Amino acid sequence: MKTLLLLRHAKSSWTDPRMDDHDRRLNDRGRMAAPVIGQYIADRGLLPDFVLCSTAKRAQETLERASGLWPRLPQVLFEKGIYLAAPHKLLDRIRQVSNDVGRLLVIGHNPGFEDLSVELAAGGDSAALRRMGEKFPTAGLAVIAFDISQWSKIERARGNLLTFVSPRDLV
Repeated sequence: MKTLLLLRHAKSSWTDPRMDDHDRRLNDRGRMAAPVIGQYIADRGLLPDFVLCSTAKRAQETLERASGLWPRLPQVLFEKGIYLAAPHKLLDRIRQVSNDVGRLLVIGHNPGFEDLSVELAAGGDSAALRRMGEKFPTAGLAVIAFDISQWSKIERARGNLLTFVSPRDLV
C-alpha cells in the first residue's frame, strides 16, 4: 500500500506585481493556514516518509510552516521540475520515488495538482471527490491510497481518495 499526499502551497502574496512568480512568499492568510494543515497531517497519523517540494518560495514556506509541529522532519527534496508542472510530469516524477517510501508528500501548484488528483482518484468519498474536482484551494490536501507495492506502478483512476481537506474546513 502506498499513500500519496498532494498539498497545494498556501496562499501567497501579490503585493509586489513586479516580483518573479517563483519568488513570491506566503501572505498572512497563508502563514496561518499552513500550520493548520500541518497539524491535521500530524493528528491523522499522515506524517510522510519523504517529501518532494517545489522550489518556489511559497511551497518551501508552506512546508516549513506545516511541518513546524511535527515530531520529525522527513527527508525533503526540493525540485524545480515540480514548479507549475503538468499532471503527467508530476506522475512521472512520483513513479521514480523509492519503494521504501510508504507515504509521500508532494507540495506544489495548480492547475497540475487539481488535475492530477482528479485523474488519480477513482474511488472514495463521493462528496470529497466532487469538491476536489470543483476546486483545489490553496493549502488544500488530497490523500490518495493505492493498492501497490511500487511507486512505478501508480496509475490513473486506481487511487482511493481517503480525504480532501482545506484549512477552511478545519477552523
